[in-house]
Amino acid sequence: MSHLESDDVGDAIREGRPLRQAVAYRIRFGLEGLSFRNIAVPDPVPTGRHILASAGLDPRTDYILYAILSSGDFEDIRLDETFDLRGKGAERFIAFKSDRDFKFTLNDRQMAWGHSDLPGNVLYELAEVSPKEAVFLEVRGGEDRLIEPDDRVNLDTPGIERFITAPRPNKGFVIVVNSVEETVPEKQVTFEQVVKLAYPDAPPETNVKFSMTYRNAASFPHAGELGEGGSIEVKKHGSIFNVTRTVQS
Repeated sequence: MSHLESDDVGDAIREGRPLRQAVAYRIRFGLEGLSFRNIAVPDPVPTGRHILASAGLDPRTDYILYAILSSGDFEDIRLDETFDLRGKGAERFIAFKSDRDFKFTLNDRQMAWGHSDLPGNVLYELAEVSPKEAVFLEVRGGEDRLIEPDDRVNLDTPGIERFITAPRPNKGFVIVVNSVEETVPEKQVTFEQVVKLAYPDAPPETNVKFSMTYRNAASFPHAGELGEGGSIEVKKHGSIFNVTRTVQS
């Protein structure tokens, strides 16, 4: 009986069919993150070591390996444990060069990460949130903490962190102008807009000039000077402006 050269595990899952007899089986593999590439394993029931070796990694080194199931849950795969590609409903596998994992839940799905530092954009990608949704860290007895994609979460704290998705609050962007917190509705902020916040009651005067410096901006460069007619992108919270008013003789 002749075998196919390869069969794709993801295609079989999406088509609702069993894996075909093949020389190799294609899966998706990510190292240290959610950027996946195709690799091929020679057995439909590989061990964790076989998956690492097929990805070009030394299975004798300290790695932890997970399968991402179709439910979104992470399943730990021990290096000498077999994983049946024919019935688990998983095409994506992720490995970390680490000897410790950090558990968390996202919308009640069990997940894990190989490092204590978890980027916010990973949570957004795993949750597949819509533009009108956001990820929150549940805070027992307090207000849930909004997590933005450019935030980072420390998982090395007592207990298991629980994340949920919910409608994104429409609170605008909080900036600091001359040591005073102000809220602007959009991410793009202009020179003139900040001057108005710094000196809201200043009458227009031809002999008055304003100069401005900023730091902790979202756009690049993250710090510098902003001139008339200019604009930058601010972070959700924490971009800082200093505006100086000069009267010219």
